[in-house]
Amino acid sequence: MAACIFCKIIRGDIPSFKLLETDRVFAFLDIQPLSRGHALVIPKHHGAKLTDIPDDQLQEILPVTKRIARAVGAVDYNVLQNNGRIAHQVVDHVHFHMIPKPTEHEGLGIAWPAADADKGSLQRLLEEIKAKM
Repeated sequence: MAACIFCKIIRGDIPSFKLLETDRVFAFLDIQPLSRGHALVIPKHHGAKLTDIPDDQLQEILPVTKRIARAVGAVDYNVLQNNGRIAHQVVDHVHFHMIPKPTEHEGLGIAWPAADADKGSLQRLLEEIKAKM
């Protein structure tokens, strides 16, 4: 897509701190890192949300992310992928963040407002989802 900033990075129209490139994946350091080694791993196939990307274009994403985590020396880290504005997606091109978490204060901070679920409701949800898969 011509106007997409990540497509421009892939094409080389915008410079990046490229870590790795394959036929399907492009990985680079985040220019607004949450911690040292914060990287983005993106499919070259343009799509705004994960469900827009063909499965074969996603096959290398996690292996590349794992390679970067190891190369950075991350012991604790988050792998984050957001879909849609209310889910905090800023760039409309699927991307995975590999964010090292070296200390409690560096890296990604997350609040997780978990609550106990009703088992009957979970069973109904399970059946609904499985029927659509």
